[in-house]
Amino acid sequence: MAIITISREMGTGAYAIAKELAKKLKYTLVDRVKIEELAPAYGLTPEILERVDEKPPSYRTAEDRLQAAHLATMELILLDSAKKGNVILYGRGAQDLIKGLKNVLKVRFIAPFEDRVEKFAEREWIDPDLARELIRKSDHQLGGFIHFYFDRNWSDPLAYDLIFNTKKFSHTAMIECIVAAAKDPRLKVEEEESLALLDDCILAKRVEAELLKSSLERAVSFRILVKDGVVSLSGHVKSEGEIEEAVRIAGSVPGAVDVESDLDVLSYKPVKD
Repeated sequence: MAIITISREMGTGAYAIAKELAKKLKYTLVDRVKIEELAPAYGLTPEILERVDEKPPSYRTAEDRLQAAHLATMELILLDSAKKGNVILYGRGAQDLIKGLKNVLKVRFIAPFEDRVEKFAEREWIDPDLARELIRKSDHQLGGFIHFYFDRNWSDPLAYDLIFNTKKFSHTAMIECIVAAAKDPRLKVEEEESLALLDDCILAKRVEAELLKSSLERAVSFRILVKDGVVSLSGHVKSEGEIEEAVRIAGSVPGAVDVESDLDVLSYKPVKD
């Protein structure tokens, strides 16, 4: 069946729906709890996750690039989980991470703002004014993360296959609809091709993480493409030596069978703020 990705506005009740859906389908729900469970095997701590999870990265300093590397490593958890199949990827721009895969069912949950405020305030036993502030900030943060990191409008309806207004429908009705869509034979047909593409996505993300952790000053300007294990690098570096270092790093990542470089040396002095 399909890999399911879930995008949600805060206060829609999407998490409860996702848990019920996972139980119904016998899928693994990859949410914050599951990520924290798997994180130690990837060298990530709860403190690191708190700093990078669904937050737009910055690339100004070496410390910024390290945080971006941690974000890339966290995304590997999502990608590796997707490869195992029978999975629901909850938030974190998962549909953009596996962009190009054809066996993905992209679901989004929305609701009117005041309805979300009311539900969230009741669930968390907090003042409605505080709920409004938290939801407004969450909308800006999550929308900003998707816009900055994936260059996509979070609210664009064409980015999703199913959109549910949780004020309108019961959990049961929404879950039954998603289950039926996930079992569509057309998604099953695309599984084999998607698995091969997913291997390339995983390798590209591993290369990205290693480049960001390196001493290369312009690692953020790389474009990394992978096809059947062949890594293609393009972008800009400071020197010929950095081209050699980037190729060496990419080639040392497990799964890379070859590295092709189209990197250019670009010399300039950064403008001071």
